[in-house]
Amino acid sequence: MNKMIARFPEQLEEALKIAERVSLHKHTAPYRSVFISGLGGSGIGGNFVSEFVRPLCKLPVVVSKGYHAPNWVNKHTLAICSSYSGNTEETLSTFEQLLATGAKVVCIASGGKLIELAKAQGLDYVQLPTGWSSPRACLGYSVVAQLGVLRAAGLIPLKLFTSVKNAQKLILKEDADIQKRAKKIAGFLAEKTPVLYIADHMEAVAVRWRQQINENAKMLAWHHVVPEMNHNELVGWRNNRPDVAVVWLRNRDDFQRTAVRMDINKEIVEHFTGSSIEVWSKGKSPLEKAFYLVYLGDWMSYFLAEIRDVDPVEIKVIDYLKGELAKV
Repeated sequence: MNKMIARFPEQLEEALKIAERVSLHKHTAPYRSVFISGLGGSGIGGNFVSEFVRPLCKLPVVVSKGYHAPNWVNKHTLAICSSYSGNTEETLSTFEQLLATGAKVVCIASGGKLIELAKAQGLDYVQLPTGWSSPRACLGYSVVAQLGVLRAAGLIPLKLFTSVKNAQKLILKEDADIQKRAKKIAGFLAEKTPVLYIADHMEAVAVRWRQQINENAKMLAWHHVVPEMNHNELVGWRNNRPDVAVVWLRNRDDFQRTAVRMDINKEIVEHFTGSSIEVWSKGKSPLEKAFYLVYLGDWMSYFLAEIRDVDPVEIKVIDYLKGELAKV
């Protein structure tokens, strides 16, 4: 896992080359919506894409993490099916439903049934490099390939790809410091239940941290966003919780009212737990900040696995689940 995490900057560079080569056959109807189907490591890529393009794309971008395509998908929809393995059960189910909608369907995978079906149906597809044992380590491929599809469809500007390149340069420059910070945060979270809070426009970062803590460090964690948590979860902070450790994921340019809320929230929460830290992003664009925090969080989860003496690659319980599902 440490080798896969260390290759993230290299992966971004390779993903940019893949995205540059993406081209789509002409679709007869104008696009009015974007639908992304994906789960796990591929699904979180859709979350990031949705957040990155929100200020730039004039169409709604909806991410699905289940078996079904929504009824509103039609010939005016650009539908992306993303699965690193190409064999994700839920994504394949959604893919089959999409074929009858008239949507422009584009598949992203390293191989498997999804690529086979795309070829058989004469659909556009983006084939990712193989050889990665953990799909969650392929976030760079997932995000940038999806952005490549949106760019090829004429829905987003090229400047997002400049941001990807700048993010790659940033994390290479900050690599040693990032790993140093990650070790410190891992030590802070050890033997606690991590609680992650972040501004709503960057929720994907907190989801990524939670998922990496789950899979790499084999720990439960939860996250929420500000301001939404101010309307519910904040009231749950009522008793002393020495068993939890709170991480405030922050950006210097968060919306001013959200930043004020986070300051006040931190003051309130610290009445009930002595374990609370702020983790600030680096970078200029939202994408740079997000990828900086992703890289930091990925290393943190690896070091947390080391502290807990668990294998960060192993996912036996998911393999068991899939085996049991295969019997039904």
